[in-house]
Amino acid sequence: MAEGFLPLNKKEMLERGWAQPDFVYISGDAYVDHSSFAMAIISRVLEANGYKVCLLCQPDWHNPESITEYGEPRLGFLVSAGNMDSMVNHYTVAKKRRSSDAYSPGGKIGMRPDYATIVYCNLIRRTYKTAPIIIGGIEASLRRMGHYDYWSDKVRRSILLDSGADLISYGMGERSIVEIADALDGGLDVKDITYIDGTVYKTRNEDIIFDAIRLPDFEDIQKDKETYAKSFLIQYRNTDPFNGKRLYECYGGKTFVVQNPPQKPLSTREMDAVYALPYMRDYHPSYKKQGGIPAWGEIKFSLTSNRGCFGECNFCALTFHQGRIVQARSHESIIAEAKTCIKDPDFKGYIHDVGGPTAEFRKPACKKQMTYGACMDKKCLYPKPCPNLEVDHSDYVSLLKELRELPGVKKVFVRSGIRFDYLLADPDDTFLRELCMHHISGQLRVAPEHISDNVLSKMGKPQVSVYNRFISAFDKMNKQLGMDQYAVPYLMSSHPGSTIKDAIALAEYLHLHHLNPQQVQDYYPTPGTISTCMYYTGLDPETMKPVYVASNPHEKAMQRALIQYRNPANYDLVKEALTKAHRLDLIGNSPKCLIPSKKPHINKNRRNHK
Repeated sequence: MAEGFLPLNKKEMLERGWAQPDFVYISGDAYVDHSSFAMAIISRVLEANGYKVCLLCQPDWHNPESITEYGEPRLGFLVSAGNMDSMVNHYTVAKKRRSSDAYSPGGKIGMRPDYATIVYCNLIRRTYKTAPIIIGGIEASLRRMGHYDYWSDKVRRSILLDSGADLISYGMGERSIVEIADALDGGLDVKDITYIDGTVYKTRNEDIIFDAIRLPDFEDIQKDKETYAKSFLIQYRNTDPFNGKRLYECYGGKTFVVQNPPQKPLSTREMDAVYALPYMRDYHPSYKKQGGIPAWGEIKFSLTSNRGCFGECNFCALTFHQGRIVQARSHESIIAEAKTCIKDPDFKGYIHDVGGPTAEFRKPACKKQMTYGACMDKKCLYPKPCPNLEVDHSDYVSLLKELRELPGVKKVFVRSGIRFDYLLADPDDTFLRELCMHHISGQLRVAPEHISDNVLSKMGKPQVSVYNRFISAFDKMNKQLGMDQYAVPYLMSSHPGSTIKDAIALAEYLHLHHLNPQQVQDYYPTPGTISTCMYYTGLDPETMKPVYVASNPHEKAMQRALIQYRNPANYDLVKEALTKAHRLDLIGNSPKCLIPSKKPHINKNRRNHK
């Protein structure tokens, strides 16, 4: 086992000749040893720095004994809910229980608790009263300060307090976790680790907090939504590793939660080192009898090219978690991983994706970002591309070409999202040509999200005219190439700002352009986004102006139904929406009508395509 998977139980630990681990990593996910899984990255980075890490995946939280598999670790416990927030993992936007979990053996649901980070930490504390606990992952990262929680519909405390943990390692934690480990290994008490960038700690002594911005007290953001919005904006504007300030929040007048500035981005060399660690590139063999891990199949032959995103959509938590500064791996690193994929017996010649949060971002938005950081009060692409934005697809085009020319590769797909506004800002159409010719198969998924400029402005997305220009350019390029390919829009319903009038405008647009979207995402308020702040407060935190919010489930159902107005099952909802909006001109048999006057017969034996 010494050259294979990290220990998943005490037997495997003893086979390595270890009497005690340095760290026990507890996760809500099953163990997949691959660089797309945060647990694998953090564990392998610690291993590379000389630390012994044992994994405890999906322990039975009903049984206190489940936490004692390895005994008390020498340095501490690491805890994560997994690659997803446990509440998003468990519940749909309608707060209904999901039927499967892609990160659990066989897709089985219920293998982790709700609010998993908190439950696991409380379980540890019942047995190990003083052992250091460091929490990380997306759940801890986005809940690091007082935050609105959609599922309980209330403002919750920092997860650091509710979990009883000692530290949060937020964002991409490769650097901070090693610094924490080295401090603990050097004999420092965990309560004295207050100086590491990319961490959050708690203290009762305000005097030790220096060069920091004091946020409104937790009790004040609980009571007043305007205060909440102001506090959120301060946090949002301090997510940059070069210009972000230290922030702190007071609880009950005596406890302070302190967020240190973010860690600096990794260099290409450092990223290459992380992705070159000895991952087994598979799930642990113990899961085979249970059907494997569904999420692994999705990314097995995909390649991570970058992290970070300067697209900065308001509904996306990337600014809070990965940051706006793009970091990229070298061609050599990605090619080496691709060659490993090719050697896999299951590889059929298809690389499923090459990308990241945004596929074609391969460097920071401008040169100044690596010295002065991203602008606090300006966005790189919204409302229009910044004059200082360096638009260049040549490196990505070159990378894709190298990959598709590898022996054994039949096709390289680009399935990560592309930013069509960034693509249009490039006067060179080589990337669009290469994309159409080599890297899609029949259809390209793009994300205009909506067509109402009113809604798009609340999303931080470009105006619909930009999307229309992209579609024209895409269709023109395919025509030149003699290819029959089309763009499939990804759409979102009920985002803050969207009224029934906006939803009807979207339906009319779809009708005019003969589009019939099969999948629609209802807006989901998750921690750490501007959109969630809008949803909760009814205010745009950047302007403090009121924002319309469709929070009533029936209205949300109508907005969603309008996008899929062609589905006979949605007829009643669509008719109700059109009637309420006084748009009876769209009900009837004329070409411009969305639905007929008479409800169509629904064949109940017809397969329901979602």
